[in-house]
Amino acid sequence: MSKNKRRFISGATCPKCDSMDTMVLFLENNVEKVECVKCHHQMVQPEGAVQGATRQFEQVIGVFTPDE
Repeated sequence: MSKNKRRFISGATCPKCDSMDTMVLFLENNVEKVECVKCHHQMVQPEGAVQGATRQFEQVIGVFTPDE
């Protein structure tokens, strides 16, 4: 039995129980899911929603290049 790697989402608030910093992101069957560890509310990103999303007014302000 393998465990999925879960990452907490800092500053996120659960839409069901309004708890802050209880949301975790994980991958299940190649689908990204977000779950509240307090009330177990889950959200799933609809397939294709991210791929087709565009940001009409997005601009690059600057590029960070660390010194080597």
